[in-house]
Amino acid sequence: MPLSRLFRAGRAGTALAVALVLAAAAGCGDTGGLRNAGATPAATGPARLWPELTPASSPAFEIGEVDTEVVEGVAVPGDGIRAVDPVAVVRAEIAARPDEYGGPGAPYRGTAERMDDCAGGRAGCPVLDPYYRDLTGDGRDDLTLGFRLLPGSTTAVRVYTADRHRLVQVMAWEDAVSGVELTGRSLIIRSPSEVAGYEYRLTWTWDADQRAMLLTHDEMLRTGPRTHPPRPSASAR
Repeated sequence: MPLSRLFRAGRAGTALAVALVLAAAAGCGDTGGLRNAGATPAATGPARLWPELTPASSPAFEIGEVDTEVVEGVAVPGDGIRAVDPVAVVRAEIAARPDEYGGPGAPYRGTAERMDDCAGGRAGCPVLDPYYRDLTGDGRDDLTLGFRLLPGSTTAVRVYTADRHRLVQVMAWEDAVSGVELTGRSLIIRSPSEVAGYEYRLTWTWDADQRAMLLTHDEMLRTGPRTHPPRPSASAR
């Protein structure tokens, strides 16, 4: 039997059982049982707007949906990513992007200036503790790495995997970060919003076809109490 038919049959059986209970309650008087709350508003499907518009065939803006690159100068012998030095990974990015990290006018020059603190394990090192988890589903650990983009308050988040003894970056993002989480094959970044009581929550999930972490969810969620009571809807009035 098709699932839709099973669902309708189940609803019919449930309705009959409720009707019997209500009938029995009516025969025994009002004992605080179920009461009819009135008619339920009919469910409506989504309304398609502007059907005369020609469907777009290409994106208008590039947001880096598939952002992968091989990290030059960092090898992964045996594809064991735990043997890779996270500080060396960040140094490789700094070397590959001198316009961002090198020189007095570079936006992240402070990161390059503080990398020497990483050699002695001093508190000024911009590289955060690495995390290892199998995000690609190949049975081997992948590397999730974060580091401060100084002198500002932005944090860079990167995900790397090993492929034929090469280190491959499969995800990159920079933002004012309030939290990062790993769950299953996904990485979640939480960032503050300019709207009080809300935060942005972005989720990247591994896609085997693209061989990259794709941005699969971009949400704005409430995190604090309401500052004003909610306005009643038209149906409530």
